[in-house]
Amino acid sequence: MHVIVLGAGVAGVCTAWYLLEAGCKVTVIDRADGAAMETSFANAGQLSYGYTTPWAAPGIPAKAAKWLFKKHSPLIFKPDGSLFQLQWLWQMLANCNAARYHTNKERMVRISEYSREMFRRLEAQTGIGFEGRSKGTLQIFRSLHEVEAAAKDIEVLEAYGVPYQRLKAEECLQYEPALKSALHKIAGALHLPNDATGDCHLFTRTLAAMCAEKGVEFKFNHTIERIEHSDGLIKAVYAGGQRFEADRYVCALGSFSRPALTELGLDLPVYPVKGYSLTVPIIDSDAAPVSTIIDETYKVAITRFDQRIRVGGMAELSGYAIHLNPERRETLELVVKDLYPHGGDLGKATFWSGLRPMTPDSTPIVGGTRFGNLFTNTGHGTLGWTMSLGSAKITADLVCGKATEVRSDDLGLSRYRK
Repeated sequence: MHVIVLGAGVAGVCTAWYLLEAGCKVTVIDRADGAAMETSFANAGQLSYGYTTPWAAPGIPAKAAKWLFKKHSPLIFKPDGSLFQLQWLWQMLANCNAARYHTNKERMVRISEYSREMFRRLEAQTGIGFEGRSKGTLQIFRSLHEVEAAAKDIEVLEAYGVPYQRLKAEECLQYEPALKSALHKIAGALHLPNDATGDCHLFTRTLAAMCAEKGVEFKFNHTIERIEHSDGLIKAVYAGGQRFEADRYVCALGSFSRPALTELGLDLPVYPVKGYSLTVPIIDSDAAPVSTIIDETYKVAITRFDQRIRVGGMAELSGYAIHLNPERRETLELVVKDLYPHGGDLGKATFWSGLRPMTPDSTPIVGGTRFGNLFTNTGHGTLGWTMSLGSAKITADLVCGKATEVRSDDLGLSRYRK
């Protein structure tokens, strides 16, 4: 069976890998000149299995209203002039209740925990390297209010059997010694030992090379022009002036999945949520993070690679245009200087922005569509890498008509028709 995968980000490349493992002939089409050149290029670098939480949660509307007036807000809203932006926000608000939160959290944890197992299997099978570290996540709180609010997160962690450790400020040093100079700014913390870190771009490029060695054909610099369909089936994809035919198709185009499939009459509620990152060369290893920190106040992550620090955060709802706003850089620099003032050289930092494909319920859209041979693997939001292998294996099994190893019937686009 020949399968065409649209998109060569982490979701598309992982899907190609598992389709290849299942014995399929695979072609991957992407408009960039290589794998992982857009959203997967410079994300925060976290494999956040324990921090898998829906954006849409009770209390978020009130928090969002306050954030909008903060200088260093984790959330930025700018009207993009589209009706879809307003519809998406309305759908997200409709998910901000306890019942929906529970349902969405269960789906997300299911995929993330499965993905953690798939990472374990892949590393054992291939020895793939990506500057990975398995030292957990330290979530720090700057106020007693944040410490008290974390009680709800702890309830969720316990409900889903996610290991954690609650820490006093001074206890953070056993995991992150370089925080010593910032201890007076920390009121408490949570440590999530099962989380990991690494370079998503390096991971995706390495896996793509492994796919190519085994026969996957990558068609880079091929912008998708249109998708031909009739009688409830996809007939061909036109890209880069060529016509490509296959037996089955997978859309893994991230934020661009919605416009690509709109012409088919499919309404994917995937909105591009802009995130920003800094990549900072390390100048003092002892003054740099050991693994990854999440600053709960600013919703900024600071992650350690071998010789670099990645600082990522913010959620900006402003449409598809990418521009490097200096105010966002100021926020990232503020947090890393505050916690790790001597670890990296900010003067040589690289500033980046990318579009995260977010659904109103925070759960990716993984599964079939009303077209019998078209499947989706998109909408992972800020957890694209965390969920990448799990959602890709689910997608590949569904494409091949196999039973999935975890429940998947509630992950597809059809859930929005209910």
